[in-house]
Amino acid sequence: MAVDRVPVLKRCRSLGLEPGFMGLDKKSNRELKRANHKMSEYGSQMREKQKAKFIYGVLEKPFRNYFAKANAMKGQVGENLMTLLECRLDNVIFRLGFARTRREARQIVDHRHVTVNGKIVNIPSYEIKAGDAIEIKEKAKSSTRYKEVLEQTNGRVVPTWLESDREALKGTVKSLPTRAEIDVPVDELQIVELYSK
Repeated sequence: MAVDRVPVLKRCRSLGLEPGFMGLDKKSNRELKRANHKMSEYGSQMREKQKAKFIYGVLEKPFRNYFAKANAMKGQVGENLMTLLECRLDNVIFRLGFARTRREARQIVDHRHVTVNGKIVNIPSYEIKAGDAIEIKEKAKSSTRYKEVLEQTNGRVVPTWLESDREALKGTVKSLPTRAEIDVPVDELQIVELYSK
């Protein structure tokens, strides 16, 4: 299985992202020294795509598949793409505050700690639908890992499209997110332009 092993802070710096979007409260002290040249239109489109892939932890081929699916859906392609990415199970676990980072959320799902509507799901890219009930399974709830996670994610705001019961480690998807409810600093229109060339 292919895994992106680039150091997170280094990648955040190169993409001009705040580490907070990755669930990290660290700051990089280094400044990005870039030659004083203007980025081409293609370069900026590529950068937006790299940002989206990096934030959600998606590699090129699955990302292309998400775009094809978003293109086949009704409505704006860019908004559909962002909604599909936001509805990944690993992202929802992160948003509910049951993991410090999306990478940790992915691991939690991989280790079969998560149930969706009472069934164990171990696929991080599993697509969540409105009305789904997500819960950390009973056996795992008592582990010290989740106590630490809940302490660290205590101040994190849960998006309005989700409902989180932190004490019971369960959450509900009230509705699918709209673009306005997704706080990710990605210009999805540039991604659409890149793929429609």
